[in-house]
Amino acid sequence: MTQDTTDALHTLAHEHLPAGIAARWISLLRPGLALANATDMEAATEADAQPGPRSVVGRLGGLPELPEDEEWPVWEGHGPLSFIASVDCALLPSDSLDIALPADGTLAFFYFDGQLDDGRAMVHPRDPDSWAGARVLYVPAGAPVTERTAPEGLRPYRHVPLTTWVETTAPYPWHPVVYGEFEPMPDDHPLWDEDFREAMEDHPGYLHRIGGHASPDQDEVETEVAHGVLGGPPWNDPRIPEEALRWVLLAQFGSDDDAGMMWGDLGSLYWLIRPQDLAERRFDRAMFTWQCG
Repeated sequence: MTQDTTDALHTLAHEHLPAGIAARWISLLRPGLALANATDMEAATEADAQPGPRSVVGRLGGLPELPEDEEWPVWEGHGPLSFIASVDCALLPSDSLDIALPADGTLAFFYFDGQLDDGRAMVHPRDPDSWAGARVLYVPAGAPVTERTAPEGLRPYRHVPLTTWVETTAPYPWHPVVYGEFEPMPDDHPLWDEDFREAMEDHPGYLHRIGGHASPDQDEVETEVAHGVLGGPPWNDPRIPEEALRWVLLAQFGSDDDAGMMWGDLGSLYWLIRPQDLAERRFDRAMFTWQCG
C-alpha cells in the first residue's frame, strides 16, 4: 500500500493544485503504519497487495501482558485505566517510518475511559491534573510478563488482532507545518479550495495508526497538546505553533465496532511525543488528547 497510497496522493495533488504548490505539499507527506483487524477480509485483501508479511503485530482490547513488578496504571483519585491496545515493536516495519520507534519490546496504551464514573472525569491536555488518565507503558523485549486480570469495575474491550502496512499520510490543512511551508496563506489559498479538501476527505484512511501525520476529527492534535504543555495561553500566542512542531504522533486509535470501542461520537484517541523523548524511550512524557466529530 505504500506505493499505491503515495501514487494516489501525488495524483490527487497534481489534479487539484498548481504544479509548484503540489510539489511543495507532496514534500510534507510522511510515512505511517496503518493498523487494521487482521481477521477482516477486506483489510486482508488490501494488505495482500502490499510488500512484506501480514503478520499480527498487536491488538486492541483483551487483557494486557505486563511485567510482574509493573502495577496496572491508575489515575490517583479516579481509578484504574482501561487497556486500549498494544503493539510488538519487533514486528512493525518501523524502518519505513521517520520516527525512532524501539526496535523491539511492546508498547501498551491505557486510558481512563469513563467506565468507573460515567464519563465525568475527562482527560485533556489543558488540564494537567488529568494527564495521569492516559499512559503509554514500554515493556522491554525479554521481560517476563503475565496476563493481568482487569481491575474490578472495568470491562475489557474485545480482543481484536491487528495487522499493519505502510501508508503515506498527509498533514491536516491547518497544521503548523503547512503554514510553515506556505505562509502567508490567504483565504483563497489552493490548499483550502473546496474541491481539494473534498478530494482529501474522500481519500481512504484507517482508524488506527502508528507514526505519520495524525488524522484529526476536529483540529490539529499537535496544537491541542502544545496549548496544554504551555499552560493554556491565549490561542493566538505565537509559542503554540512553535511548540506544536516539536511533537509527533506516536499512535492513534479510533472508535472500533469490532473491539466495542466508542470515543464520544465516533472519535479517536491520540498519543503524541517529542522525538527526543521517543529516542530516549521516555514514554512517560507522551501526551494524550482525544477528539470526536
